[in-house]
Amino acid sequence: MYSAKVLDHFRNPRNMGEMKDADGIGKVGNPECGDIMYIYIKVKDDRLEDIRFQTLGCGAAIATSSMITEMARGKTLDEALKITKKDVADALDGLPPIKMHCSNLAADGLRKAIEDYRKKQGK
Repeated sequence: MYSAKVLDHFRNPRNMGEMKDADGIGKVGNPECGDIMYIYIKVKDDRLEDIRFQTLGCGAAIATSSMITEMARGKTLDEALKITKKDVADALDGLPPIKMHCSNLAADGLRKAIEDYRKKQGK
């Protein structure tokens, strides 16, 4: 059902934990399944210097959160905004159709964190 990459990111999540001094925070959730995700970003010279997450949800939600942090770290804000739900799912070697909404959460959470940062910067 789940790929080896999904299971690895679920069992060994990367970049998990709250970031107390985040420059931007994105909070997203899915009321249908109860998943809640926070994406925290630290920006330096328009690049994602650090990115962390906290997710309460299923294994796929945790795996997609972990994967998007790996994909986005070091990218410019504009590059990070181009990461799609399909990119996240593809990087995990696919998700079951019933779990595709989890990759939406990760991409949406990253977008919201960048929007929050830019709003705080007056952009």
